[in-house]
Amino acid sequence: MSRHQLSPSPSEQPETRVSRARPSPPRGTRPGTVGAGAPGAPGAGAGGSAWLPDSAAAEVLLVTGYDVLQGEVEQIVAAAGSQLRVVADVTAAALYWDSAAAVLVGSDVRELPPRRRAPAVLVGLNGEGDSLWHLAAALGAERVAVLPDAGAWLAEYLSRSRSPETGGLVLGITGGCGGAGATTSAIWIAQAAAGLGVRVLLVDGDPWGGGLELALAAEETPGLRWPDLAGASGSIDPEQLADSLPVVGGFSFLSWPGSRDRTAPVDAATAGGVLDAARRGYELVVVDIGRGAEPVQLFAWDCDRLLVVVPAQLRAAVATARLLHELPPVEAALLVRGKTGAALDGGLIADAVGLPVQGRVPELRGVTAAGENGRLLEFGNRRSVRHFAASVLDLVAGEIAVGDLP
Repeated sequence: MSRHQLSPSPSEQPETRVSRARPSPPRGTRPGTVGAGAPGAPGAGAGGSAWLPDSAAAEVLLVTGYDVLQGEVEQIVAAAGSQLRVVADVTAAALYWDSAAAVLVGSDVRELPPRRRAPAVLVGLNGEGDSLWHLAAALGAERVAVLPDAGAWLAEYLSRSRSPETGGLVLGITGGCGGAGATTSAIWIAQAAAGLGVRVLLVDGDPWGGGLELALAAEETPGLRWPDLAGASGSIDPEQLADSLPVVGGFSFLSWPGSRDRTAPVDAATAGGVLDAARRGYELVVVDIGRGAEPVQLFAWDCDRLLVVVPAQLRAAVATARLLHELPPVEAALLVRGKTGAALDGGLIADAVGLPVQGRVPELRGVTAAGENGRLLEFGNRRSVRHFAASVLDLVAGEIAVGDLP
């Protein structure tokens, strides 16, 4: 699809203010979420009672000179029951920036006012491709919304920003290079948190990874897999999602099938919707992201924290440093995999990559075979693995209720 050709608005006024009546739309989607009542969705036919936003209208600031983008956002903000202030450039926007309930910047914005908080969402249009994610990282935007596909999600996001609900933490795990051990680390972290009584969901974020369920020896465990959610739309009920997912090792998981069959793809709409529901239904969501551009865009931008697994090797450190350019601007740290006393220690890797070390993934004999045989959970009871998991859970202890690992 070609890039949309857009031109700045010729309006003589530096900003306009739009206030709309608050209709009662169906609960929306993150770049398109999965919904009750959608074919194939959990709880289909459960009924679609009207959803009404809170009575107090909040002001949303949109910074863009694109007429088409402004028109899309006006409808979305109206559906969210908010007031919209549109400003054509960042200089004029500075006056309203800090007082706005949420700040949206268009894909025509290339810089921010000095000493202002990061924008909540970068908004762009279908056809702008990977450039949106690169721009969002440069601006420090928290989320990316590709319109019109993400319209319903953005309406719900703006509604929740006015009356935020308590939600779980989404922790993304990725490898700094191929074979780093991100899947193994994600499984052990989920297992340890579940052992402490935390409500945990482990998400397989890599459609090309062969299926997380194989590493858990859970391919026969009943429950939904990603293809079961493909093509659904609407908002997922978090409890219905949890009831539909398989459980192993004390935690729920959502995996790609561990088979050679070609599976239905899942787009950003569905992936974002699932993570939104997961955040509302679980205390901790651990996402095994994978390393490709597609899974990074699908999942990394929904994570509150990122951990990058890197072997204690020079080439791995260089590859990890390159990967950071593709990741969203959220808090991140390293998990160094290797034996104590490795030639390239954690301090050197941290200096080379530019991220702090949060923990060390133990190098254990037989782990590779255990991953092939579905026995990784057996290693989770070892002292070195429990110590590793504790170092990771220390990072999120202030945001989820975790105790001391035995």
